[in-house]
Amino acid sequence: MDDRLPAHLEVAGLVRRVNAEGGFAVVLRKGEHDAGTILVVTMENGGNLRVFERMPTLQGSRKWTAVKSQDTDSKEQIDDYLERRSHQDGDLWIIELDIPQAERFIAA
Repeated sequence: MDDRLPAHLEVAGLVRRVNAEGGFAVVLRKGEHDAGTILVVTMENGGNLRVFERMPTLQGSRKWTAVKSQDTDSKEQIDDYLERRSHQDGDLWIIELDIPQAERFIAA
């Protein structure tokens, strides 16, 4: 049995925590209810975008890793990446967090 929290519960908890702290969190794409992969787009005041995904480690655990960051003033690079990942994985959840130090919410 997998001791992993179902994706929809993890997403709901993340959105609630960010909103309770005065930030803005929104589900951009709903994935598979229980076992979908979760991508988290973090930003602060609409800028400094980064995309995090939980990646497997050599020890068999899963760790949040920054897989993409905004290189220019354009959000198009991030949008293109999210579009490609959505086509690759039909079970994918995409969550956007706009709050200072957003990484602290996914690390918890």
